Amino acid sequence: MELKPLKIGKYEIKYPIFQGGMGLGISWDKLAGNVSLEGGLGIISSVGTGYYENRKFIDKELNAKPFGSENFYSTRGLRAVIENARKICGDLPLGVNIMYAANDYARVVKDACEAGINIIVSGAGLPTNLPEFTQNFKEIALVPIVSSAKALKIICKRWLQRYERLPDAVVLEGPLSGGHQGFTYEQCLDPEFSLFNLIPQVKAEIKEWGDFPLIAAGGIWDKNDIEKAISLGANGVQMGTRFIGTHECDADIGFKEVLLAAEEKDIELIKSPVGYPARGIRTNLINLVDKRMGPKIQCISNCVSPCQRGKEAKQVGYCIADRLFDAYSGKKESGLFFTGANGYKLKELISVKELMHKLVHGE
Repeated sequence: MELKPLKIGKYEIKYPIFQGGMGLGISWDKLAGNVSLEGGLGIISSVGTGYYENRKFIDKELNAKPFGSENFYSTRGLRAVIENARKICGDLPLGVNIMYAANDYARVVKDACEAGINIIVSGAGLPTNLPEFTQNFKEIALVPIVSSAKALKIICKRWLQRYERLPDAVVLEGPLSGGHQGFTYEQCLDPEFSLFNLIPQVKAEIKEWGDFPLIAAGGIWDKNDIEKAISLGANGVQMGTRFIGTHECDADIGFKEVLLAAEEKDIELIKSPVGYPARGIRTNLINLVDKRMGPKIQCISNCVSPCQRGKEAKQVGYCIADRLFDAYSGKKESGLFFTGANGYKLKELISVKELMHKLVHGE
């Protein structure tokens, strides 16, 4: 099967492959810029931009951490990431992932718009008011992430009633993805909620509203998976974990080493202060948290609203902002390492160019 170009709003992506937005700092300028350069859609994570270039773009910090959400989601940091990605990919389409659960969500959306992003992908909650914050930027394509046909129906209904617009595409994320899941723990393990089961249901819902592309995500690994998703009704795919195994991925080499060393039994669902199950690697941190002996929890960055300024972090046993930053920095003892269910299949690091070639040509 030849992979056809994908139209998202006014933008054309040469190959129907989104690189998932991975935070904190796993997909910033180097990874996203190179994916767009090689014909996919590179997607920058907006999480923790206050840490970008060693906290160069923030106004206040405490204990070497961005202080408050206004610094954790740094306006200048995000702009710098986007500008540096543009130095790599030029005017090719470039996306940003903005979590709906993020504190300062509306402001981060506006920051991305003003920094010249083309496509906004948004999940971790239902982004029912996303168009409200982009009304002065009509050319920006809006792509919600959903886990069911019901969720898409809610978004389409709300967007049409309030803003007279529909999504430019939708990402359907199944329960094999890395990081936070849009499912309960039980649903993540139930075959009924598998991505390939959900694709036809969400495709049918799209037809109720017109027609826009369906991007399948969560457990997509190779060209065979891409072809299967497309045969079931998807127009393209989103892949996160596979892109961690590239030289250009912005994470420290220590992060990549943890993934390369992981076995299938090491990847599991863990509790998160965000309130959803999350998929990651069992490491020293998770062992300590299980014994209630994790690192000290002090809410400095105020990153996600469901955590309630560290209240949920104390319940679960770790601060997600601090532990994701440690993972990005390659600190193997204290980092929280997210990965999709297939992360154990990563055995070597290759270039984005080589990976895109494998995905497009199946070699």
